[in-house]
Amino acid sequence: MTPTVHRVAPKGRGTHRSIASAVRAAHDGDEIHIAPGEYVEELLLDRAVRLLPEDGPDHAVRLLAASPGRPALEVAAPGVRVEGITLTGQDPSQPVVLVGSGDLELDACGISGGRVEAGGDASLTLRDCRVSGAELAAVHLNTTGSARLTRVVVEDIEGTGVVIGSRATAEATELTVRRVTGSGVRVRGAARAVLRECRISGPGRSGLLVEDEASVAALDCRVTETAAEGVRVLGSSRRPEEPASPGSRENRGTQESRDVRESRGTQESRDVRENRDSADGGVLLARCEILRTGTDGVAVFGTGDVLLLDCRLRDGSGPGVSADGESRAELVDCQVDRAHGSGLVARGAARLTAEGTSVTGSRANGLLAGDRSEVRMTAGDLTECSFSAVHACDDSRVTLTACRIASTAEHGIRATDRAGLTVEGGRITDCGLSGVRIDSAAEARMRGLSVVRGRAGITTESTGTVVLEECDVTDAERAGISCGTGTAPVLRDCRISGSGTAGLVIGERAAPSVEGCTVRDAAGSGLVVGPQAEPRVKSVTVARTGKNSLFVGEKARGTFEDCVFAGAGSDGTAFPALHVSAGGAPVLRGCLVRDTEEDVALEKGARPVFDDCLSRDVKNPSLPTGADQSLAAAGSPGGDPQTTARETEAPPEDTIEDLLAELDGLAGLDRVKQDVSSLVKLMRMVRRREEMGLAPPPLSRHLVFTGNPGTGKTTVARLYGRILAAVGLLERGHLVEADRSALVGEYVGHTGPKTSRVFQQARGGVLFIDEAYSLTQYAGSNDFGQEAIATLLKLMEDHRDDVVVIVAGYLKEMEVFVRSNPGLASRFNRTLLFEDYGSAELVSIVEHQAAQHQYELAPDAREALAARFDTMPRNRGFGNGRTARQLFQAMTERQAYRIAELPDASESEVMTLKPEDIPQSL
Repeated sequence: MTPTVHRVAPKGRGTHRSIASAVRAAHDGDEIHIAPGEYVEELLLDRAVRLLPEDGPDHAVRLLAASPGRPALEVAAPGVRVEGITLTGQDPSQPVVLVGSGDLELDACGISGGRVEAGGDASLTLRDCRVSGAELAAVHLNTTGSARLTRVVVEDIEGTGVVIGSRATAEATELTVRRVTGSGVRVRGAARAVLRECRISGPGRSGLLVEDEASVAALDCRVTETAAEGVRVLGSSRRPEEPASPGSRENRGTQESRDVRESRGTQESRDVRENRDSADGGVLLARCEILRTGTDGVAVFGTGDVLLLDCRLRDGSGPGVSADGESRAELVDCQVDRAHGSGLVARGAARLTAEGTSVTGSRANGLLAGDRSEVRMTAGDLTECSFSAVHACDDSRVTLTACRIASTAEHGIRATDRAGLTVEGGRITDCGLSGVRIDSAAEARMRGLSVVRGRAGITTESTGTVVLEECDVTDAERAGISCGTGTAPVLRDCRISGSGTAGLVIGERAAPSVEGCTVRDAAGSGLVVGPQAEPRVKSVTVARTGKNSLFVGEKARGTFEDCVFAGAGSDGTAFPALHVSAGGAPVLRGCLVRDTEEDVALEKGARPVFDDCLSRDVKNPSLPTGADQSLAAAGSPGGDPQTTARETEAPPEDTIEDLLAELDGLAGLDRVKQDVSSLVKLMRMVRRREEMGLAPPPLSRHLVFTGNPGTGKTTVARLYGRILAAVGLLERGHLVEADRSALVGEYVGHTGPKTSRVFQQARGGVLFIDEAYSLTQYAGSNDFGQEAIATLLKLMEDHRDDVVVIVAGYLKEMEVFVRSNPGLASRFNRTLLFEDYGSAELVSIVEHQAAQHQYELAPDAREALAARFDTMPRNRGFGNGRTARQLFQAMTERQAYRIAELPDASESEVMTLKPEDIPQSL
């Protein structure tokens, strides 16, 4: 049906002289065409009409409010549309357009001298409009209805640009807000807003302010030149849910963020994220830029909740992102560049998580955590910070997983006060101070961390619990790892190399536990024990040190078991391998000193104890009598100070029956036990044929061991050597452990001799090469792994009856390794698979550990242990027996804390481990 047209003009027959007259004459659906001119009216639109210029938008129609304090246009009906008209008010603090009910569409209109306001349950649409010259706000949506703003420009406002309140649902696309004295966009109450491709520049306060339980999703927006925060979130807001991603909010940031990132760039993923349902409140910022803010880039307070996806924050005058109170902030794939404060800040009881996020060039810390906050950062980069890259203080908790920290002026990571720090993997390079510093009463657990260069490697000065596992410290200017005065950290399987002074320093009165670590190529002494210190050191290798391998200070004690001290004074200066100062009384058991001018130097009053220790290839030996006899009996060739091989002697007078019983006593490994028993039968037959003068069958004794870490590969290799010696097929049966660093040199002509020396060390026994596939995994012209393999194959052929070689590692990698060279495939044609331990077998390992250390498991503790092991994922990184041993150690620590509360504890209570001693996490 064609609408009726009502004309409005200052003169002419058949026209209305005022717009109000035309409206009174119109019915729903009619159009009112207005001639160019200026109309002073108080216009009430109470029916569904359309107002537009008669001669098109280029011919000016201006509607002026008739009196101050009254709107020029008031709407009280649905379906009202106004096009191409300029509306001007007389009081900038009052509405020039007021929608009390119904709905209004403003298209290509100019609004000045007041604001556009919608209340009640009204709905409002602005399209291609410009709002200017208002006070308090330019657009105020205080409605329970909906609003759409498309290509709207808000400028020159004495107040806030756009206010969205009550329970309004608003969507703004290509909104521009500039030159406002308040915040650019303010969302409060229970309102919900979606902002797409909006631009907010130069606000006198925050760019985007979110309060109460409001929710906002800002997509592809840009906020610049703010006087305060770029985005400020207050109150009890919770972040919007994304209906296309199933699962709880707690899972968001893991699978959801991964799905979002993997699908980024497709229209489907863009639609999914942009149509995020905001019913549950909170703030989502996706692909937004927040630049040159007056304070924080994004600040979250109270119980606010913010998720940032693929955002960039740059050149802010304060922190990049800060969370305080009980707020929650999550960043995924974001960049924080050149913040004048810290890049990321968490205080109060806030929770901040960051995944795939980088912080570069901050003028303070890269990450600062204080009060009772919790921070988790995964796969993050923190570089070129003016202060420490990560600073955890007060009672905060920080977890870093696979993060990279580089080029900081202070520490890479510092934990102080009572903070808790957990580090899994990652790399720290080129720090002005320590790579990691733990002090005061902070606690730290670090595993698989690599620290390269910097003034110092890892410094522990804390009285709290500090555990370092499988950490690498390389090329520190000073000490590699330092244990401060009175501290008791735990170091397991750590590697220190190239330190500018000492490798490992144990401070005065310190009592650390050090096991399975290596110290190599230190310019000073390898291991320095300060006055009155009492460390527990086991299975540590110290090689190629500029000064002493071990320096024991005045009145220091401690135990050193199964350690190797090789190549002291390797820079050409004559230093004894072991130096014990006055009053020092260390106990050394089963240690080996080799390849040095002098093995031991004692100051007056030193009282060391040597139990079953050996010197080998020492020009001036002085270890207690008996070492030389043991050496002669061993009959082994000299060692090499440039190898990383570790030798374990076979105990004398082994019988096959004893060895098989020892093998059978190991937990689990049923398949391996069967395979070894079959091999023993074959080897016995070989020996019998040789005794009869018959030719031995074409049987290869070399083996491939495959399986995850901690499944007993080294233990079975050691037993296999002793078995072959007992059968008579090997002269000694000792085990020499080696890895890539023991076999591969660093320059042309270095690898062949290096591999030969390790092989010679293993003659008469077993050469065990762990992670053998690392010999073929490094490509490039400067890698000599293939040369090591070629040398090894030739030596195996030349000395086929003198050495048994066992290569070990993960199953798939070992299959590729053996197939990589025909010589390997022909010599290693038998594989033993070491399967992961079951829960019952792990419980058995814990029981064995308990018996060794005079503990007992309560009956219900066995069941609880089995249940605990059942919950552990059996993935590639599962530690098997090592995990069981770690769990046992943790149980003894927790039991000690528990028993400490019982002043009259009995012997049975001191020996018994209960279910409550089992930690829920390692």
